[in-house]
Amino acid sequence: MGKLFDVVLLILILLSVIFVMVESVGGLHQEVYDLLYVGEWIITIFFTLEYIARVITVKKPSRYIFSFYGIIDFLSTIPLYLSFILVGSNYLLTVRALRLLRVFRILKITRYIGESNKLKRALLHSRAKIFVFLFAVLIVSVIAGTLMYLIEGAESGFKSIPVSVYWCIVTLTTVGFGDIAPVTPAGQLLATIIMILGYGIIAVPTGIVSAEYAKSDDYVHVNTQSCPNCNAPKHRDDAKYCHKCGQLLNPEKHS
Repeated sequence: MGKLFDVVLLILILLSVIFVMVESVGGLHQEVYDLLYVGEWIITIFFTLEYIARVITVKKPSRYIFSFYGIIDFLSTIPLYLSFILVGSNYLLTVRALRLLRVFRILKITRYIGESNKLKRALLHSRAKIFVFLFAVLIVSVIAGTLMYLIEGAESGFKSIPVSVYWCIVTLTTVGFGDIAPVTPAGQLLATIIMILGYGIIAVPTGIVSAEYAKSDDYVHVNTQSCPNCNAPKHRDDAKYCHKCGQLLNPEKHS
């Protein structure tokens, strides 16, 4: 029943987000907007009752109220009530999409939280390297932007050094809005170098984080000892029994 309730809750969350998205579309019949408004209120009342029920039934209400899910549940409930005071606040109902995180509980994939913690540790351990890398990219952008300003000038759209640095950052990140473009051969050559450099720059943070992530794996040291019964290799240094058949590895040592 708990799983069924969570599935129904997810469906209502999706409907609520869809209602808000459709309501922002202009040109629809007034009957459609009226139906969406009624549907939002029905879902909001359901969420309100669900939030109150959770607060009443949990052993430590304050723990739930100030938890991550408790705060999200509260924020996803109040926007429509605030619409009586603040015009347009009902569009904040899209915050309910965060409640879709409950899918982790429903699909029984909370075991992947350990992997997310490893990724978090990898990012924390590599933050100094990433900061230095970003600082270097910023220096390159300033230098290249200044050069482009000197080469192209205001007549080509590079009206100032900040604008040129903006163009360089856009080019380095391979976004390429196309709002500014060099027209001289020298400027196009510099732009080509920056674009090629951008592909290499994209790979650097990935390599830094990947290296730290690989280090964060829980390494268990194993030796070359084989089981005298089944010949299974790679046992832990502190292992007393075979991990495959359960045979005592060193009878004379443990006798």
